[in-house]
Amino acid sequence: MTKIIALTNQKGGVGKTTTAVNLAASLAALDRRVLLVDLDPQGHATMGSGVDKHELDGSVLDVLLGDRGATEVILDCPEAGYALLPGNGDLTAAEVALLDREAGRERCLERALTDVAGEYDVVLIDCPPSLNMLTVNGLTAAHGVLIPLQCEFYALEGLSALLDTVEQIKDSVNPGLEVFGILRTMFDARNSLTRDVTKQLRDYFGDTLLKATIPRNVRVAEAPSHGLPVTKYARFSRGSQAHRVLAKELIRRLSL
Repeated sequence: MTKIIALTNQKGGVGKTTTAVNLAASLAALDRRVLLVDLDPQGHATMGSGVDKHELDGSVLDVLLGDRGATEVILDCPEAGYALLPGNGDLTAAEVALLDREAGRERCLERALTDVAGEYDVVLIDCPPSLNMLTVNGLTAAHGVLIPLQCEFYALEGLSALLDTVEQIKDSVNPGLEVFGILRTMFDARNSLTRDVTKQLRDYFGDTLLKATIPRNVRVAEAPSHGLPVTKYARFSRGSQAHRVLAKELIRRLSL
């Protein structure tokens, strides 16, 4: 059965989009059929997949507003190995348009994915780094949430706010929503703060904290400028190997 996973964190700069792109490529390399949905107006997941966000014929905006079906807009990314529902700055307009709608505005993405989700093993949704109507759509459509987190003091405060949001979504529109995992990104085990935050996360969240970590890595940072996931750009780098380990852990954990 298809698993729909929303990657979300209200805090920007935690490696959310980088994780979305490289996890999609790693799962695809492990023979999973993957759809990546770029729900972030910055369009970085689209660019990181080798697609020019400024030259799109159609985007996830058209799908959300019901102007086009998902199958018409989904692009194949042969280099990256997965399919992409692209996004760009036009998504800012979706915010306003969705707020103007009365009923069902939080279910636009869920409805749009109904027809296509069955063709994939995994659908990854890259949510915006804020809590807005696009993120609510992502969380409503998802079976579970993957939370990338930088090991720093403020991250823990932001995490509790994010988990409150997940609970609100569960109570109101998506009772089956789970937290599939918390992922430590930009990880440096030599740093004492990293170790302290890891201990707090493990004490509080137990098994929800994933064993896999994503290290700071130059190759991971370089890959998007080449329009490639790091698994294709530098497949033997530490960053590439870390995303492969993450993909394998999620396959085991979620029976993907």
